[in-house]
Amino acid sequence: MDDEKARQWLATALGEARAGLAEGGVPIGAALYGADGVLLGRGRNRRVQGRDPSAHAETEAFRAAGRQRSYRGTTMVTTLSPCWYCSGLVRQFGISRVVVGEAETFRGGQDWLAEHGVDVVVLDDRECAALMREFAEKHPELWSEDIGRD
Repeated sequence: MDDEKARQWLATALGEARAGLAEGGVPIGAALYGADGVLLGRGRNRRVQGRDPSAHAETEAFRAAGRQRSYRGTTMVTTLSPCWYCSGLVRQFGISRVVVGEAETFRGGQDWLAEHGVDVVVLDDRECAALMREFAEKHPELWSEDIGRD
């Protein structure tokens, strides 16, 4: 995957992360793209807004995409390294690629995904990292809850 396209797709996820933050939630966004490059679904972490512990950005993008015959060739783009829950979703449904905005503030299951044949692209995006660092500093309890560290 070329860097320019990955960054264009990341912009969609970053827009979702910003919207989540504006709603009082955790600023993580995601988007699912088809093999043909068409946006299938987008979402943001809505754990706080919806009082739903399963409403991670990746699951919201997946749900928004609706039922697909196959997820082969699709790309999940996320502003933050996917947690184990979301990594499991990628594996369960055979999503082919994950584009990660940043893995500095949190490193989830991306190495496990790569070991199991998922193409993982880490962009080390400064804006994604700054957004998460600032959020974690301002809301340490919520951040710890979100990443499963209490």
